[in-house]
Parts: sequence; C-alpha cells; structure tokens
Amino acid sequence: MIQLDFQLGYGNFSLDVSLRLPTSGVTALFGRSGSGKTTLLRCMAGLEYQLGGRMMFKDQVWQNSKTFLPVHRRPLGYVFQEASLFPHLKVINNLLYGYKRIPTTQQKLQPDQVIKLLGIDELLQRYPDQLSGGQRQRVAIGRALLTSPQLLLMDEPMASLDATSKAEILPFLERLRDELEIPIIYVSHSIEEVTRLADHLVLLDQGQVVAQGALQTLLTDPALPFIQTESASTVLRAEVLRTDAGDGLTELRLEHQSLLISRCGLQPGQATRVRILARDVVLARTPPDEISLLNCLETRVIDIQPDPNPSQALVRLQLGQQTLLARVSKRSAERLQLQPGLVIYALIKGVALA
Repeated sequence: MIQLDFQLGYGNFSLDVSLRLPTSGVTALFGRSGSGKTTLLRCMAGLEYQLGGRMMFKDQVWQNSKTFLPVHRRPLGYVFQEASLFPHLKVINNLLYGYKRIPTTQQKLQPDQVIKLLGIDELLQRYPDQLSGGQRQRVAIGRALLTSPQLLLMDEPMASLDATSKAEILPFLERLRDELEIPIIYVSHSIEEVTRLADHLVLLDQGQVVAQGALQTLLTDPALPFIQTESASTVLRAEVLRTDAGDGLTELRLEHQSLLISRCGLQPGQATRVRILARDVVLARTPPDEISLLNCLETRVIDIQPDPNPSQALVRLQLGQQTLLARVSKRSAERLQLQPGLVIYALIKGVALA
C-alpha cells in the first residue's frame, strides 16, 4: 500500500490529501487543470516539502515528522510532460544515463528488455531532434524505467503530443501496465487516457479528494460527474476467446457472453478491457433478428438516471458483476417501459469497440 498524507498551501491554492493507494496497476490522478494533480505528484517525488507531510511506500518510510528522503534517494522514476532528453546524446546514451548510475545489484530491468518493450530498437543511434514527439516520450519513459524504479510517476506524458503521437504511444503504455510489476501513478485530465490505462482512479478538485476507487465503480457512480458528460462510458473486463484473421474481428468472453470487437494483436486467453460509450448502446426488449449490430448482451436495469439533455436518460445496466451504461431518449425509455429489475438486451456495434 502507498500511504499519503499531504497538506500544503501556495497563495490561494491549498492541497489537503489523505490517500491509501494500491501498489499494483495504474492509479490515475484525474481532475481539471489546477485541481492539484501535479502538486500531489511532486509531493510523492520529494520535490515539494512542507512540515506535516507523510508518505509510506509499502513498508518504507519516505517522509514523516522525523524523516524526509530527498528525490534522489526515493526509488522512483519520473516522466514529465516534456521528454527533456539530453540533446547532445544519442538515444542509447540517454537510455543508459540513469542505468549506469545505480548499483548493479539494483538493476532489475535491463536495456534490451526495455528497448524491446517500448519498440525503440531502430531509434538507438538517433539524436533527440531526429525523433517524433511520441518517440521522444517513449525514450524518456525508457530512461526512467532503466533506473529500475519501485514506483513510476507520470505527469501528463501525452499532454504535448498530437493525436497521431498519442495513438502511437498508448499501446506502449498499456504494455507497461500489463507486463511490468511496477505501480504507476498517472496524472491526466483526459478521460480517454484514464479509461484506456487506469485500474484505480482518484478524482481531485481544488486540492481535495472528491472520490477514489476502482475505475469502473467511479465511472458509473451517479453521484460523480462522469456519467453526466457526453463521453459517459464504462470499462469492462473481458477475456479473449479467439481471433479471426478473415474479418479482422476478435471475440471476447464477457460475463459468460460473447462480444465482438475490431481490435487486432490480442491472443486467446489474454485478459483485456473494453471501453463502451453510453451513446453506442441501443436497448431492446427482445433479441432482434436480421440486424447489422453484431453484439447483443443480456442485461438487467439497475436504475435510470437524469441526463443533462432534458430529452435523454442514462440507464445503468447490470451485466454479470459489471455495470454498463446506455444513453437513450426519454421517449424510448417510456416506450420500452424501463424500470429497475427489467431484463433488457444491449446492442452494440462491433466497429465501435476498438
């Protein structure tokens, strides 16, 4: 467990946070600009100090009333918004900069392993100014990993990237999450990044913790703002059943039902996750025939929530042990006579799920 207790103030801003975070997977610190995400991350790194702060990583005291480990003594890696590579060093030397400065006994990750993981083997002899934004950020992540950190802090690593570079780097961040046993604290104000990467979510506002918990729980909580947005969605856990090179679709097992998605590169038996936007879900009282929609999931209505658009409603659906969201018109909800406990079929386009 990561235990955090920080209170500090700057002018009109104050941070007052008490958290207990998991030491596995990706924890996202999410909130609007100025909510305290980066300040909290800097406190964790030892870049901010104020009396009264406390941090424990597993059984290690990093900070309390008697102890304060400076940043260079905390076993962590830090990835900033800008890659900040050494411009006079080739990629390989940037990668090895931190690696060479830690004792051999602490070198848990090896250069070849990180180079393969991040797909940067063809970049090793280039200089930073010869790289795209996404490539530079992958090298920066590799440099942080080669210090063999026990904790990886990432401060909006894709904030300065264009859409193409973000699409390039996201699969590599997913590989970090899935293949390395290093807890990651990931700062972002992009819900798309959070739903793609995070397992645990902390919602911050004005330096305070509004909510924290499992990603799906918070995304579908009617007391939180996520379900009231245009991009209201949920993230469902599934297992790959089979891939079909013939039509490019992959079949998943989702709560003992089948779901087809248009994602490549998955392997049978692999655990995966699928983000489904509420607006991409159509509801039916009975399974339809002769329709282009490929996915038909049997669910049960949990409740019906109001929507910011007065003509619409947001329906929360029970799918096994998970929750699915559907945004429908109020007229449709009335015509279907939706009510808690009703069995309803959720229809979803396979091409909407990548």
